[in-house]
Amino acid sequence: MRGLRLAFFGTPDFAIPSLEALLEAGHKIVAVYTQPPRPAGRGQAPRKGAVHHMAEARGLPVRTPASLRDAATQAAFAALDLDAAVVAAYGLILPQAILDAPRLGCLNVHASLLPRWRGAAPIQRAILAGDRETGITIMQMDAGLDTGPILLQEAVPIGPRETAGELHDRLAALGGRLVVTALEELAAGRLAPRAQPADGVTHAPKITPAERRIDWHAPALSVDRQVRAFAPAPGAWSVWREERLVILSGQPAEGAGTPGTLLDDRLTIACGEGAFRITALKRAGRKALPVEAFLRGFSLPPGSRFD
Repeated sequence: MRGLRLAFFGTPDFAIPSLEALLEAGHKIVAVYTQPPRPAGRGQAPRKGAVHHMAEARGLPVRTPASLRDAATQAAFAALDLDAAVVAAYGLILPQAILDAPRLGCLNVHASLLPRWRGAAPIQRAILAGDRETGITIMQMDAGLDTGPILLQEAVPIGPRETAGELHDRLAALGGRLVVTALEELAAGRLAPRAQPADGVTHAPKITPAERRIDWHAPALSVDRQVRAFAPAPGAWSVWREERLVILSGQPAEGAGTPGTLLDDRLTIACGEGAFRITALKRAGRKALPVEAFLRGFSLPPGSRFD
């Protein structure tokens, strides 16, 4: 297959393997669309996203429109004369004029088995729900939120101790491989889009800070899923004596008591059912530490309570 003329839309790390795979497959990336630099860090200096950095390093043309809805931006996109566009975790809705411009349409790399987990946080939602598998869907985009027809799907198991960070990396790599295959098959006329099933639709809205707060009245298995769903970042959290502590890893353990109570000197905490033993945590704004190192500089006596 000859290299296709493509635009790529993406912003965070998840999109990098897809962009790399398209370049390695010999496609011509004539424009990379990514979110504008955002204030970040203590100084709130503008910071470019991962895709922005990679595109500049590869000498690819970068565009950072704040919106895709104005006529000038849409005309500039149409003038690219594209075979297709590939979208992976871009962060903006693509209006119909953008979707209609490429000859083969716009393909999205989505980190779930659609129609399950439509939306912004499919990886975290899958772990929180206790799903045993997830995967990648390559979807032909329409105007809805992850509602377009399916081109390719591949499932992967979710490991019993897997974190969102680990699953993110596996799915990002799989997305790069599948989108190259989907483009090749679609361009050759060998791939027919199929509508998403009407049954099994679930939604994956953005995670809120309140959802990351651990409810120690929940069963230990639920606390474990919560910690893994938000690791390594932004992290599940709890409060001890008015200080927020970010819980980065742990596992269910034997034990019982009033929910939130420290049961021993190894940070085993009573839950609504069973207990959860913390293995790594950090104070707000500090570096992550294994529990042994953390306790050398921070006293958490048995019998005290997390809220």
